[in-house]
Amino acid sequence: MSDNGSTTPDPNATPENEVEIHDVVVIGSGPAGMSAALYAARANLDTVVLVGPQLGGQVAITWELDNYLGFHEDLTGPEFVEHMAKHVQKFGAELRYDMATAVNFDPDGGLHSISTYGGEIQARSVIVSAGASSRKLGVPGEEGFTGKGVSYCATCDGAFFKDHDVVVVGGGDSAMEEAIFLTRFAKSVKVVHRREELRAGPMLQERAFTNDKIEFVWNTVIDEIKGNGKVDHVTTRRTDNGEEGRLDVTGVFIFIGHFPNSDAYKGVLDMDEHGYVIIDGHMRTSIPGVFACGEIADPVWRQVATSVGQGAQAGIAVEEYLAEMDAQASPAAAAAVEATA
Repeated sequence: MSDNGSTTPDPNATPENEVEIHDVVVIGSGPAGMSAALYAARANLDTVVLVGPQLGGQVAITWELDNYLGFHEDLTGPEFVEHMAKHVQKFGAELRYDMATAVNFDPDGGLHSISTYGGEIQARSVIVSAGASSRKLGVPGEEGFTGKGVSYCATCDGAFFKDHDVVVVGGGDSAMEEAIFLTRFAKSVKVVHRREELRAGPMLQERAFTNDKIEFVWNTVIDEIKGNGKVDHVTTRRTDNGEEGRLDVTGVFIFIGHFPNSDAYKGVLDMDEHGYVIIDGHMRTSIPGVFACGEIADPVWRQVATSVGQGAQAGIAVEEYLAEMDAQASPAAAAAVEATA
């Protein structure tokens, strides 16, 4: 404090209302975003990860993870998320428990602005990895038993239901593919569908209808998922006559749709007709300096391993992009360009 009682400014303090600027801001903390952050941070880039609504994304609610190379012992989704967080922090990436509320990407590849609950930040580059979400049934018990018998990924969790009776909800391609996959493990698979015919393609229908382990429960919806700690049955209701019923199952696999978390980027980034962000082979979007990876740009694979791979590509691509921008902006580079003109 000075002699007249005024406060002496801290020379290291950030001036009030000054917007912070980072090399890389990663939007989303699932496997794709964390992998991208790892590669960016290892390249000594100032990297901030906006965690979003849940650290780790969908994998955080996965029952167990046993199909990621190198982790051969039982590993829960939350444990895997903990490993990811420690790994990216080891190289200096900041995990910020905040989420993007709006974006203002510079179409010319300048500084990109991101509004969050904590304020506005700017970035020389952005990696959008906000993921995707499975459509929910919206019935009692669904949320409480997620990870305790309720799943949205047979490929992820099917092996944990060996010799169990399970139910699959849905009638499209994904539901049939996952029902057929589950027959490798489950004792029986009951497909519950609200109509009396499937929307899946003819070949998938034929495979499902001819599989001895699959039984169809037509014109039926699930009203509630019940159990004691884990799922042990569901209550049902017929859509044609209202008759109520019960299915004794320990697994409920829900496949009634899947959508990318891309609403915030509509009209900003180029997307396909389903709302998936369009990227090229280097994870670049339609705006220079903005990249995307993981399920927000992947309508096909949707696996931890594929998302990690895309994240690695995005992290490397960002490092290369920023290196090129720095080279173009340097006096030496400008002189070289002028000398060859």
